[in-house]
Amino acid sequence: MSTFQSQKDIQFKLQTIDPCGARRAEFTTAHSTVQTPAFMPVGTAGFIRAITPRDVAQTGAEVILANTYHLMMAERLSTVQRSNGLHEFMGWQQTILTDSGGFQVFSLPNREISEAGVSFSFQENGQKLFLSPERSMELQQTLGADIVMAFDECVEYPASENYVAESVDRTTRWAERCRQSPLADHQFLFGIIQGGIYPQLRMKSARDITAIPFDGFAIGGVSVGEGYDLMKAVVTHTAPFLPENKPRYLMGVGLPEDLLAAVAGGMDMFDCVIPTRYARNGTLFTRAGKIRIMDKNFRKDRFPIDTRCSCYTCQTYSRMVLRYLFFSHDPLAETLATIHNIAFYQDLMKDIRDAIERRRFKAFQRSWLETYFRKSAEHQARTEEHQKMKGD
Repeated sequence: MSTFQSQKDIQFKLQTIDPCGARRAEFTTAHSTVQTPAFMPVGTAGFIRAITPRDVAQTGAEVILANTYHLMMAERLSTVQRSNGLHEFMGWQQTILTDSGGFQVFSLPNREISEAGVSFSFQENGQKLFLSPERSMELQQTLGADIVMAFDECVEYPASENYVAESVDRTTRWAERCRQSPLADHQFLFGIIQGGIYPQLRMKSARDITAIPFDGFAIGGVSVGEGYDLMKAVVTHTAPFLPENKPRYLMGVGLPEDLLAAVAGGMDMFDCVIPTRYARNGTLFTRAGKIRIMDKNFRKDRFPIDTRCSCYTCQTYSRMVLRYLFFSHDPLAETLATIHNIAFYQDLMKDIRDAIERRRFKAFQRSWLETYFRKSAEHQARTEEHQKMKGD
C-alpha cells in the first residue's frame, strides 16, 4: 500500500456551473489567485519570447508556464537556483506552472523507455540524459514553480490500443512515485490522465490517477495529431471522471475554437504556444478571425489589428505600421504582435468567464464562433479576389 505525502489545499472555489457544464472558479497559490477558465502563456525556457513580464501582466494573464525539459541543463538550472527560483528568474511574481518534461521527451526520436524512466538525447546539443519521475520532481522542486506536473508518458497519435494500455499503467505507477517525492511547501502537484483516443483507457486512467491524492488533474496526450473532433471527444468523455472540487487542466490546447469546446466540456486551465508562435510569424487573432499582417490588403490600413481590443498594440499602432515593421524585420514587430495575441486570448477567457457567470455560455460560444469564422471567410474571399484582380 502506497504512502503519499499529505495533500495541500489549493483553495479551489467553484463559483458557477453553466447548464452545459462549463465551470467558473478560482484557485489560490502562494503567489496569486487565478480566475478560471484561464489560459497560460508559455515561457518554454523561462521567458516568453519577444515580450517582457510587465507586458504579459498587462494583458491580464495571472499564470504562466515554463518547461522542465528546456530548463534541466546544468547551466540553466544553476542560473535559476542562483535566482532563488523561477519567479525571480522570470521576473514574474504571480503563479507559475511547470510541465514535467514528458511531452517534450516523448516527442524525441530514439528515446528509450523503461520502468525506471526515459533515456534520450537533448535536442539542442545531443547530450545523453535520463529523466525519471523522481528526477522530474527534483528538478521542479528546484525550479520552484507553484504548480508542478507529474511525469507521464505522452503517447503520439496514432498508437495501438495495446501499447496505450501498457502506457496508461506505466503512467499510473510513475504518478505514484511522483506523489511520494518531496516538494517545497508552497508547491502543488497535478496528476495527468492519459489513454490516447480510447474511451475505456481514458476512463481507467482517470479512475487510477484520481485515486492518488493530487492537488489537481490534467488531461494529457492531446494536441499530438489527433485533430479537433477526437480532442473534443477525449475531453467530453474524460472530464466527468475528474473530481468536481479540483482544478482541471487540458494540456497543450490550443486554438480559440479548441478552448471554447474544452470549456464546454468542463475544463478550467489551458496552455499553448500558438498565440506567441503565430505572433512571431505575423499571424494575428481578431474577433473577426485570423489575419496575416503581411498581406497586401493591409499596406494602407489605418485601423488597429482588432477595433475592439484595448491592448497597447491596438491602442498605439495601425495595421499598416505593424506590416511595415514586419517587412523591416524590426524586433518591435514581434513584440507588438505578441502583446496583441496574448491580450486577445486573455480577453477571450474573460468573456468566457462572464458568459458562464450569466449561465449563457453556449449562446456565447455559438455567437462568438459564427462571427469569428464568418468574418474570417469573408476576409479570405476578399484577399483571393484582390489577388485575382492583380493577376489580371
